[in-house]
Amino acid sequence: MWVLETHINEIERISKNNTQVGLYLLKGTKNRHELLPSPEMHSIVKIESSLLKGARKYFEEHGFIEVVVPHLTKATGACENVTTMFELDYFGQKGYLSQTAQLYLEVLMPFLGKVWCIGPSFRGEPCADERHLSEFTLIELEFAGNFKELLEHIEGTISSMINYVLNEREKELQLLNVNMERLRKIRRPFEKITYTEAVGLLAEYGVKWGDDLKSHHEKTLVQIHGNVPLFVTHFPKDIKFFNMRENDENPAIVNSADLLLPMSGEAVGSAEREYRYDKLHQRLINSTMFKQLVEKGGSIDEFKWYLEFYRRQGILHSGCGIGLNRVTQFALGIDDIRATTAFPLNKESIL
Repeated sequence: MWVLETHINEIERISKNNTQVGLYLLKGTKNRHELLPSPEMHSIVKIESSLLKGARKYFEEHGFIEVVVPHLTKATGACENVTTMFELDYFGQKGYLSQTAQLYLEVLMPFLGKVWCIGPSFRGEPCADERHLSEFTLIELEFAGNFKELLEHIEGTISSMINYVLNEREKELQLLNVNMERLRKIRRPFEKITYTEAVGLLAEYGVKWGDDLKSHHEKTLVQIHGNVPLFVTHFPKDIKFFNMRENDENPAIVNSADLLLPMSGEAVGSAEREYRYDKLHQRLINSTMFKQLVEKGGSIDEFKWYLEFYRRQGILHSGCGIGLNRVTQFALGIDDIRATTAFPLNKESIL
């Protein structure tokens, strides 16, 4: 097995513990180019490719239209937190590297029915750790449909991605000592619990209703449910994106779902969308994200085009964002996101 000389002692140590030695090498981000000749790196790239192929296949079979979206945006490209956006000078205007294409997909959805895109999401993560990247690949979809249909599309997409890897990359999975039987056992429908039920299960860890779930909480919930994909649904409105649709029976919660995967935690964020102009406008100006924007010198004008669209258009619709690297983590069965792609970007690495 190809290794860097400086890692030999550590490789010998973890080999005795039956650890995935090849994947250990790919956790580092410095001197990444030195790993390019390794078969482990080549396997990661091929596995990532097959995951993407599986997603595309699902979208093609279910009538989704692929859309090319902008990656330089106003604050309309923010995903809940404006403070983590990379700011830039765009011909004298303040612009940002996009975190999500959600709003751009939404405004095409009424005319095309089902839309999706793939692209980079940029987040100014302050730490270089095993869970976060500053740039990662995000698969997003929006469609005219309800919450139940949304969960079915997520299940179908994830299952298609994993099936393609199993069918196309057996040799690469074996090289990386991946437990393929674990992946073959994935069955739809996925397990589901509400956020309120999750808080009950996590009470002994000090989690209270209204708290955002941390990564160790997510891993605990997955373990409780047998280390299978798990939906946590109906989160408190106050801790979620401004346009997630309120539940008709309980306006304190939204029709949302996070898909938690073994090893990686939250891999998919999803929800029905609010489409009524007055409520959408009110939710935006009262959101934490908007307050952050104002503190940075921004205003409601950044969302003018989006709000104006909903004065004239608006139907029930739903959507999600799937983090490719988190799905890859799950497929590989590893606890470090830096080993999921050829060129992981974080605070410590830029080529």
